Amino acid sequence: MRLQETLQRSLRSEIDRLQKQNGYTLSKLGELSGINHGHLSDIVRSKRSITIGQLDALAKVFGQPSGWLYDLYTSECFTKEKVSRPRLIPYLIRCAEIGLHDSIQQVVSKLLDDRKNVGILFSVAEQLFANGKLIQSVPFYQHLVDNEKDSHSDRFVISQYRLFRATVQGTNAEENWEAVIRFKPYRNRLPENYQLDGLLQLSTVCFVLQRWGDMEIYADELRSLSFKVYDNELRKRKNNKVCEPLKTDRHLVVYYGQGYLLKGVALQMQGLYSEAREFVQGYADLAWFELVDEVGLKEIEKFRIWARANLYTYSLLMGETAILPDYLEFLSKYPVEIQAGLLTIMEAASKYDIDIDDKLDRYSEEIKRFSDYKGSVNIGRHYNFRYYKVEYELKKGRINKALDEILCCLDLADQLNNQQAFKRNTALFWAYRQHASEQHERNYQEIIGRFTV
Repeated sequence: MRLQETLQRSLRSEIDRLQKQNGYTLSKLGELSGINHGHLSDIVRSKRSITIGQLDALAKVFGQPSGWLYDLYTSECFTKEKVSRPRLIPYLIRCAEIGLHDSIQQVVSKLLDDRKNVGILFSVAEQLFANGKLIQSVPFYQHLVDNEKDSHSDRFVISQYRLFRATVQGTNAEENWEAVIRFKPYRNRLPENYQLDGLLQLSTVCFVLQRWGDMEIYADELRSLSFKVYDNELRKRKNNKVCEPLKTDRHLVVYYGQGYLLKGVALQMQGLYSEAREFVQGYADLAWFELVDEVGLKEIEKFRIWARANLYTYSLLMGETAILPDYLEFLSKYPVEIQAGLLTIMEAASKYDIDIDDKLDRYSEEIKRFSDYKGSVNIGRHYNFRYYKVEYELKKGRINKALDEILCCLDLADQLNNQQAFKRNTALFWAYRQHASEQHERNYQEIIGRFTV
């Protein structure tokens, strides 16, 4: 108790010292900081605890850096061996936001002396996650996973889901696959609203990782679950049941439509174009979907356009090259589909020896913009485009251009940390190395150096 009082006096003595040093009265300090004069008076007399927001406000008035006196602030959070959640949670959130990891670790160690306090760490993590601080939330979720006694509790399983979501934000293929492996045993134990998004994210990550069999499994589960949830929600409405609507990250129709779309894409990537085309009807016309608002109607229109685009895709990839002019006309009407369309056209050209030199010139600016797109999905799409272009240029006998594309593929594989793709393109470069220019060699050595560091 005496140590606690010493720390409290130290916190307040610093405030008192700077107040006097700047010549501020309590009224003036309250005016500058926005803290109620009465509250400020109680704070300096140790009759009221100070909030972390108030401490930050005083730091700003006194010209002190972020985190000023945070090392002493824990005395406000632990009183008579009790934990003050209203003060501790905002304090830990602020520490996470400004990177005070040592302060966090000290508090966490003290909290975990009693495992009942893991709920506090979950609350911190959830607030950070909700505020878009996904990376900062990870240690708190991990502490909960490591210390939660009940591995079947909602907060344990939700923590596993949040860790998955936070981890797969990057483009590192190896890390993303490890995240999938860690999360997949828990996907069916989540509340349904989280299950829907978890399955959608698993399918998307498997698309980037080219795990087509796994992608099919998660797409199938997503279709089944989304229809079950839709049926339940519709029944509640028709029975006039008063209940909270299901809270999901996306509109319910998105999960339903994506289940069909992702299934088709997984089949497409395995060369099963006819089978993939059968799933288009699952999202081509979702006008029957009753639980829609303005947002839902916009999503239904997106699926309608994607269905048309994918029908062109499957036809073209099945060798129906006569539809190419119609497909190009479609892309001119829907420029947002050009990126995906160029990939389809490039793949078909490399597979069926279609001369698309004029199309490559026509869309040269759009092709340049491939490099501007971020995120693992878009980088993966860019990689596939370049790889098909390697095959196209080799069939045209343009070895120098093919080497340019191989080096681009190597760079993109490095960004994705996709070792299989990197090895494949390294072998290709060596196969045609005798045709490489000095610039090709320099670029190759630079990329190899980055990948092996």
